[in-house]
Amino acid sequence: MRLFLDTANIDEIRHAADLGVLAGVTTNPTLIAKEVGVPYRDRVIEIARLVDGPISAECLSRTADELVEEARAIAAWHPNVVVKIPIDEEGLKAIARLSREGIRINTTLIFSTNQALLAATAGATYVSPFVGRLDDIGEDGMALVREIVTIFDRFHIPTQVLAASLRHPRHVVEAAQAGAHIATIPYSVLLSMLKHPLTDIGIERFLSDYQRALTNLGSGATKEGEQTMISGKGTR
Repeated sequence: MRLFLDTANIDEIRHAADLGVLAGVTTNPTLIAKEVGVPYRDRVIEIARLVDGPISAECLSRTADELVEEARAIAAWHPNVVVKIPIDEEGLKAIARLSREGIRINTTLIFSTNQALLAATAGATYVSPFVGRLDDIGEDGMALVREIVTIFDRFHIPTQVLAASLRHPRHVVEAAQAGAHIATIPYSVLLSMLKHPLTDIGIERFLSDYQRALTNLGSGATKEGEQTMISGKGTR
């Protein structure tokens, strides 16, 4: 399973890229709005310089014709750009038209298996089921991921399942177990995946033991030198 970062913050993306685990980035209007004074196109191109992988940039239009025009413009920003389109009737029409033109689509705001199946049938490259938001209303978001993966695998549907709205490291593990091709996660979740208190304790203990060994070795060498001076051996 590949890991994408769900952010538009360039410092977070740079750090994740430096860790060597980042395969792509997903953005949306909410994330871009947090980056005050940064034009959307400029930020996406900046991300593309750091990450050699798919970068999802979302359309804001609401009719099929407008979505198609906007998606064409966004796709032209960079070869790695994938256009995000929310699933609804107009979105589905646009996905079908754009996919025939070879434009890659990440269908977002997926909350049902039927929505995912329709988007895949229309030619979407990715479908993004939102796990956390389903959990918020008392449904099992990860069950949706499992169901979509099962159906896509059974019928050899090439559309990839991109698990989104993941809130904590356990979500990432469960997405992998469910068979998701990709998990897109916030920066904070990525850092949490790396951390474990027993690892921190172990590192501290190793360093402490090593320093103690060096101290004992130095003390032993000093005592040997003192004995040599007393006996007169080794003097010039």
